[in-house]
Amino acid sequence: MTNLERIRKQLSPARRKKVEARAAQLIGEEMTLQELRQARRLTQVRMANALGIGQDGVSKLERRADLMISTLRKTVEAMGGTLSLVAEFPDREPVVLSGLTGEGLEQKPHSRKHANDSA
Repeated sequence: MTNLERIRKQLSPARRKKVEARAAQLIGEEMTLQELRQARRLTQVRMANALGIGQDGVSKLERRADLMISTLRKTVEAMGGTLSLVAEFPDREPVVLSGLTGEGLEQKPHSRKHANDSA
């Protein structure tokens, strides 16, 4: 019997249930796209239909290590979710990045002056 098993046996049933729930929550906080799709009980075919691509395209998406943010957003939305991007720094609270997922983007005029412009 491992130390972890011994400790778990010493916990009350209520405490053990809390520990197991928190462990499941932590495990659920990080998933691959494939794991997320499966957790949502969606097939690659259903995802393909929602995204307007072939099943092989979904398979390729799930294996890619580098996705465009817009592709990731569409994929998450096809699963019924929304995409948020968060930057984490050691010296401050996490920052939610806005305007990068393709929603609510506004064209802002460039403030840089061209050489031909008079000052």
